Amino acid sequence: MTEALSPTNSRIGVTESAAARVRTLIETEGKPGLKLRLSVSGGGCSGFQYGITLDDAVNDDDKVFDEHGISVVVDETSLDLLNGAVVDFVDDLIGSSFQITNPNATATCGCGNSFTV
Repeated sequence: MTEALSPTNSRIGVTESAAARVRTLIETEGKPGLKLRLSVSGGGCSGFQYGITLDDAVNDDDKVFDEHGISVVVDETSLDLLNGAVVDFVDDLIGSSFQITNPNATATCGCGNSFTV
């Protein structure tokens, strides 16, 4: 039986493909202390939108997840909406992008950058 995720056992997953791309971006930036920051803000066509950046700061309200050799930073408010999500990096004929599979989203927009809970 799979354990339900709660604030005490929250997690964000990262595929090896996403981690490899983040490592490449960090290397390109020349700042080995950078971390992948995920956030959620109001907006987008579905109500909330994802934010993905590289950041060297870890704030008091941040949770840090280490997976596949990278660190992922998420603030507590965003974690409520991202708990259990998996970040992937997809490179295909249409283009390449980070994609988030979020089990908390009840609907997403066509571009995949915004969602509804």
